[in-house]
Amino acid sequence: MTTMSGQRKITVESNEEMRQLFGRFDQHVTLLEHFFQVRIIPGDNGVLVEGLPESVEKVALLFEELLWLQRQGYQLSVTEVESALELVRSGQTDKLRSLLADMVFVTPRGKKIRPKTPGQKEYIEAIRQNDVVFGIGPAGTGKTYLAMTLAVKALKERSVQRLILTRPAVEAGESLGFLPGDLHEKMTPYLRPLYDALYDLMGGDVYQGYIEKGVIEIAPLAYMRGRTLDDSFIILDEAQNTTAEQLKMFLTRLGFGSKAVITGDITQIDLPKGRFSGLTQIRSVLREIEGISFVYLSDRDVVRHPLVQKIIRAYEEFDRGQAT
Repeated sequence: MTTMSGQRKITVESNEEMRQLFGRFDQHVTLLEHFFQVRIIPGDNGVLVEGLPESVEKVALLFEELLWLQRQGYQLSVTEVESALELVRSGQTDKLRSLLADMVFVTPRGKKIRPKTPGQKEYIEAIRQNDVVFGIGPAGTGKTYLAMTLAVKALKERSVQRLILTRPAVEAGESLGFLPGDLHEKMTPYLRPLYDALYDLMGGDVYQGYIEKGVIEIAPLAYMRGRTLDDSFIILDEAQNTTAEQLKMFLTRLGFGSKAVITGDITQIDLPKGRFSGLTQIRSVLREIEGISFVYLSDRDVVRHPLVQKIIRAYEEFDRGQAT
C-alpha cells in the first residue's frame, strides 16, 4: 500500500469544470489514480491530490494543463488524458498545449482530429513541410489515417486536384491468384482500410461522388507503373511489402504540384523469402535529399487500446533476445 506523504490542491472554477475534468463515470480520475498510485478527492472548490510527493506533483501539473485546455474549449476524452499522462510521465509536459491545440481536421460528423503524441505532431509537420514523407512505425500509430486526413484536407482546400491511395497486393503470405473473384474483388480486402478511412473523413455521399468522378483513386501498386501524377496527393500504404524496384517505380511517378506519403511497419514484412523490403533499403538511399523526410513512430505513439503498446514492446524485447 502506498504511503500518503504529499498533498496538493488544484482550484476548479465550477461543478461543470470538475465534471469534465473527472470524465464520464470518473474515468479520468480512475486512470490517474491507478497509474500514479495517488488519491484524488473532489472538494467544494477544488481537487485534492494525495500520495508520494513526486507523483502528487505530476498529477497536479497534469490537472493544471488539462484545466487550461478545457478553458480553451477543448473537450477531453480518455484517449487525450492517456496521451497527456504519457507526456507527463516522459517529462514532456511543455509539449502538451501545442500538441492538443493543433486542430488538423474536423470530419462531417464533428470528430476533431489532432495529434495525440509528439511523434504524431512531428509526422504531421513533416507532411506539411515536405513533398515526400516516409512514416515508419508499428500498428496503431496513426501513420495512414493522419496522412489521409491531410490528403482530404488538401483536396478540400484545392491545393491538389486528386487523391491517389495505393497498396502492394501482398498480405500475410497470401497470393491474389488463390483468392476468388475478378481483380477488383481480389483487391477489395486489401484496400478496405483505405475505403473505411475515407468514408469516415468525408462522409458517404461526398466520398462516393469523388470516387465516381475519378477525383479519388484507390488502386493496387502495380497500376502506378508508367504514369506521371501531377497535382496529386499520393499515399502508398503498407510499403514494407514493396520490393526495392517497386518503391523506386512509385517514387518516380511524382509529378509537378504533388506530394507523396509512404507508410509502413518494417517489423511486419510479408514478402516471400528471398525478397527484400524496399522500405528497409530506401532509408540509406534517400536520407540526405532535401525535401524528403523520414519520421519514425514508436510504441509511445500508439493510440489504440493500451494493451497494443504492451504487445509491441513485448515483441521488441523478444526480437532483441533472439538476436543476441
